[in-house]
Amino acid sequence: TPRPARLVVFFLFPHSVLVDDGGIKVVQVWFDKKNSVVVLAITATLRIRNSNFYSVAVTSLTSQVQYMNTVVGSQQITNVSSIQPLSDKLVFAVLTYFFVLVSSSFFCTFPKVKVHNIVIFMRTSVKLSYIGHVTQSALETYHYVDCSTNSTAAPDLLPLPAPSMQGAAKARSKP
Repeated sequence: TPRPARLVVFFLFPHSVLVDDGGIKVVQVWFDKKNSVVVLAITATLRIRNSNFYSVAVTSLTSQVQYMNTVVGSQQITNVSSIQPLSDKLVFAVLTYFFVLVSSSFFCTFPKVKVHNIVIFMRTSVKLSYIGHVTQSALETYHYVDCSTNSTAAPDLLPLPAPSMQGAAKARSKP
């Protein structure tokens, strides 16, 4: 009977693995007044959703940060994580960037300016492996970062939303 074969094909046929922006969780700021620079360390996260009936390995993450059209940080990590079947995972502390803002030192420390946000552009590529198949997903996001003080995002208290196809092509940042 061909029915069991169809079921096996359904369960083994690769479904989409969605990579979404998990947001910036930690920003640490150091001021070097002697050299008039600001040093930022930014920790970002990714939310990876596996809609397959088997585990998916995140084999590598490659990411870069741009500020004012200049690459200010890049990072590559291998053997990142494993995502269990039919689940999602928030991958923490994988993208930490240290970069120096030479031209923004005055802006970030000027006391008459109430908001010291800068805009950074993050480009991330994720390589995934499952059942002998390798795929790559790209993500591009913009983020507002306060360059005047340290900050930590509150932990997510709400359940994760159901996976959707909208975030598969290009994620949108949540300022």
